This record gives sequence, structure tokens and C-alpha cells, in this order.
Amino acid sequence: MKTTYAIFLLVLSLGQSAAWGQTQKTVTFQTLDGRKLRSPEIDRLVQQLMDTAHIPGLALALLQNNKVQYLRTYGYRNLETRAPLEPATVMYGASFSKAVFGYLVMQLVQEKRLDLDKPLYHYLSKPIPEYEAYHDLVGDDRWRLLTARMALTHTTGLPNWRWIEPDKKLRFKFAPGAQYWYSGEGLQLLQLVVETVMNKSLTELSDERIFKPLQMSRTSYVWQPAFEGNYALGYDEQEQMLGIRKRTKPGAAGSLNTTPADYATFLAAVMQGRGLTPAAKQEMTRAQVRIPYKAQFGPLATMAAPDSNRAKQLAYGLGWGTFEAPKYGHAYFKEGHDDGWENHSVIFGDQKKGLLLMSNSSNADLIFKELLEKLLGDTATPWQWEGYEPYASKKN
Repeated sequence: MKTTYAIFLLVLSLGQSAAWGQTQKTVTFQTLDGRKLRSPEIDRLVQQLMDTAHIPGLALALLQNNKVQYLRTYGYRNLETRAPLEPATVMYGASFSKAVFGYLVMQLVQEKRLDLDKPLYHYLSKPIPEYEAYHDLVGDDRWRLLTARMALTHTTGLPNWRWIEPDKKLRFKFAPGAQYWYSGEGLQLLQLVVETVMNKSLTELSDERIFKPLQMSRTSYVWQPAFEGNYALGYDEQEQMLGIRKRTKPGAAGSLNTTPADYATFLAAVMQGRGLTPAAKQEMTRAQVRIPYKAQFGPLATMAAPDSNRAKQLAYGLGWGTFEAPKYGHAYFKEGHDDGWENHSVIFGDQKKGLLLMSNSSNADLIFKELLEKLLGDTATPWQWEGYEPYASKKN
């Protein structure tokens, strides 16, 4: 009883900071702009911002020399039970799914099982509109132009999701290859092709080629029984519980569940070039289509961007966004958003540094800009385009 009570007091003394089982060893991280941050300073800043913006839980990983230098979780995975968020807690990755899928596709490209520029219908046993999910495209032969490169660079011309459209129909918004337009539908079509070519499900392929080799034992495109003992619930802006969807069908565009520890491992592997040839990695992370627009989503998604975003050369690679930082060189990033979940990752390849943020709160993106600047020294991320309006300005 005395031992249990002592542990309880220790957890209270740490506030909502590090979860059970996390090391308390002091770590120093050097930011892009040369500042040296020690772990107590990092923890104080994160907790202060979380409290200000009413964020139940948040995970942070800082990567240095292409390795995970610092990994810490804060707050709760479940507000009602006060269960702590931990590095091994399963969280919804949302569009982190696309980055993992891009990595998988590039393995197939380097093995010459898939060609980025070969029309996708050549890999299928029947015309795309003859598949039930794509029957809406009957009569519009532009489906013949679609390629894997278009799907990964979000230039298919398909909408983000058909269910967002007024009539719930799938149709082209513009000619394939004409411009950038974020599209989950394009990734789902490429998933059909990949599964057909390999005669395996995305669940099987990702497990065999990525999750098992990288020892990401708590990551999957579908819900696993092993997740039941430790997973986070999502919360809206008022800290009302939204839960977590336990998907049974894999979706390349957005069904991934993962943990802070696992996804940080994945980012380090990408930085190190594991699983990809140097040429394949470079092709995946280079700028392939410019993004001259003010916002990623909404009515500003087709309006010309201010000069600052053009100067950063905001663009998209294969499954990843890219930009150029004036002092620090090329960077590639991926986010993941949904009601109750906000995630962001960015890697500065030339500097061998990166950052991962994962949260079970719709409020978390309110503090992302400040965390990027103060913890990584990243002032180049196009936060306006991302929609990362800081908490202070939104409040005012």
C-alpha cells in the first residue's frame, strides 16, 4: 500500500507531464537556429501551451542526427479515467496514412513492380468505371490519364472525398495533372492498384514491408485486438469525448492507427533511407508540383498565395509536402487531421533534424506554430496554408 501511494504521489508531482514508464533522464536538443534546449525546459513549454489551449494529450518527438533524440508524452489518453498518454498509446494517425503509403509505393517502384507514370488502368483487369466504387466516372474518359504519380502528388483532379461533395458523387474537379488539389480519393484508387498488382491487402503489405521490419508492433491500417489495452480517445474543442474509430478495412488515405514511439521510429527510418534506395527516397521527398494557393482546404484552396509562400517554394512530393527554408534547406512534412485528432511531422533533411507532434485534441493545431518555432527553430513551415492559426490570435 505504501509503495502504491508513493507512486501515486510521484505521478502527481509530475503534473500532466511524462507518463508512467518514461525516462526522466535529462536530454539536450539543439534547434535549427543553434539554441540548446534541455528536457525540463521543453516539458514546461509544452505543458504551458497545452493548458492554455485546453489540450487533453500530446506527444512530442525531436529527431537529431537522423535519430529519435527525445520522445515524451503529456496529459491523458482518457480524461474521464485520467489514464496517461504514453509512448505506446495507440492514436489515430489520420493522413499520416498517406506518408506511410507513399513509402510503400516507392518500394514497389524501385522493384519495378509499379511505374509512377504508367496509367493506372493498365494494372487492372477491367476499366476503372466498371469497379463499383468508381461507377460515377462512366462517360468521362479522363480516368485513362490517371497515374500513381498523380495520386501521390494530389493532382488526379478527384475531390478529397466524394461524400463532401453536394451530391456525394465522384467526379473530376479538373483535368488530371492540371493542378494540385488534396485528394484522399486519388490515394484510395492507387491502393486498389497496389493490392491488385501484389495480390495482397494493404494491411498485409504494410505489415510485411514496413511495420515488422521497423518493429512498429503497435501500428496498423486496421484495428488490432492488441490495441485494446492502451489507446487514446479523441476530444473536440470543448473537450467533449469523440472516441476513436476501430476500422476493419484498410485505407491508404486515412485509416492508420499508430503510437508516438512507432511513428517516430518510422520518421527516423525515412531520414536514414531505410527500405529505399537513395534515388527512391530523393524522388519521394523532392518537390514535384508547386502549390501556389493560400490554404490547403476550404475556399482559399484555389486562391493565389502571398509572396512568402511562393518564396518557400511550397510543393508536394510523393505522399509528402515539401518546402525550402532560407537558412536550413529542403524540408518535407506530413500532417494528419480529423475531428478530435491533430498531427504534424516535419523533417529538415540537410540538417538531419525533425519533429513529430500527435494529439487527441481538435485544439492542438492552435499551438503547433509556436511548438515548431520554439522547439525546432522552424519558422519556415507554411502555417497559414496549414491552417495553424495560433491560439492567441484566434482568441482575439
